[in-house]
Amino acid sequence: MNDQNLMEKIVSLAKRRGFVFPGSEIYGGLAGTFDYGPHGVVLKENVERLWLSLFRDGRDDMYGVDAAILMNPKVWEASGHVAGFSDPLVECEKCKKRFRADHLDDVAICPECGGKLGTARQFNMMFKTHAGAMEDESATVYLRPETAGGIFMNYKNVIDSVHPKLPFGIAQIGKAFRNEIAPRDFIFRLRELSQMEVEYFVAPSAWEQAFEEWRAMMHRFAEAIGLPSGMVHELEVGDGDRAHYSKRTIDFEFDYPFGRKELWGLAYRTDFDLSAHEKGSGASLAYLDEESKEKFIPHVIEPSLGVDRTLLAILASAYREDDMGGEMRTYLALSPKVAPVKAMVSPLLKNKPELVAKARGVRELLKKVHPAIAWDDNGNIGKRYRRQDEIGTPFCITIDFDTLGEHPELADTVTLRHRDTGEQERLTIADAADRIRQAIS
Repeated sequence: MNDQNLMEKIVSLAKRRGFVFPGSEIYGGLAGTFDYGPHGVVLKENVERLWLSLFRDGRDDMYGVDAAILMNPKVWEASGHVAGFSDPLVECEKCKKRFRADHLDDVAICPECGGKLGTARQFNMMFKTHAGAMEDESATVYLRPETAGGIFMNYKNVIDSVHPKLPFGIAQIGKAFRNEIAPRDFIFRLRELSQMEVEYFVAPSAWEQAFEEWRAMMHRFAEAIGLPSGMVHELEVGDGDRAHYSKRTIDFEFDYPFGRKELWGLAYRTDFDLSAHEKGSGASLAYLDEESKEKFIPHVIEPSLGVDRTLLAILASAYREDDMGGEMRTYLALSPKVAPVKAMVSPLLKNKPELVAKARGVRELLKKVHPAIAWDDNGNIGKRYRRQDEIGTPFCITIDFDTLGEHPELADTVTLRHRDTGEQERLTIADAADRIRQAIS
């Protein structure tokens, strides 16, 4: 399967099986916007929960915030976004389509119609709007282009309210908005996106150790969500290519169907942000070390992870096609930790009340292990398996007459089918519950 074909199949499966829908679809859509469907929203929540568990809740030096999307525009002036958050824009003189100059092989020729491209100009990617009744420059506000700004705005509040000792971090999951010139590649490059970000505050001399700790944590997270290590790569970003606030950046890249592209970023932001906001606001953002009585502006390590790009990486790496029983099968080899459905319970026949009643009882028992236990009694058992395979359900559990005790030695046992291999085994209900518990832990 070629890469373009693979991408088309992922997009098709994502819509067909309720993972990702085009935004505003019945009105023709809106470029750079997508909606998460029933299975997609659970996949997204599972990824976010794992991130919170590893990056925030599993540590004693982390605190959470949920900052407002709209902030005083001076925040973005001080951070450099008003002046510098831009991409090079070119427009075709013939068809009038616009492109990012740094994404073109030839900046003189239009890739759509072959016409001549104009001179590149800088295009600020922040969305502008107005707060209040007036629509003039005095009422201009921006939709935040990154969640980091809200974290820096709450740095002083966290210090004053919970009195953390360095090093400590502030974590947030939230929306960011970027007026991309040419959004593309499904949910890879969006105008409305979600970010999982940490700003980790350290003494200036301790940044290198902290950088390496978060570097290892990001690899640990990739493993936890099931990304193959061979598809995740590190790229040391050179001096001319780093963001204006960064002294060192590593891009974690992933082998997407459309090429190796940035998945996450790890940046050493020095004291750029806090110093800029101290200067811009006039508020003291220095940290007082109670032991040494020294005051200084902390430096910052930032692991930044895009939720949407992470989900696309998961779908791309999990997509499989094989031959099973003489038929082509499509399935998602999702890690049980992130799979939206952990197991499906099904009666062998839906017109046998005793089987249905027993199956519903088994499902209720398994839901005590995890609530995401599906029910399916529609169609034959093979079709049920295929539907669950397509959404990445690790296990299918079938209740049959042996479960009811047709053969006494098999009473209260079930058939457990494994998604990846299609193999089946006979287990007691308790053992099936343990199998699920072990897989998702």
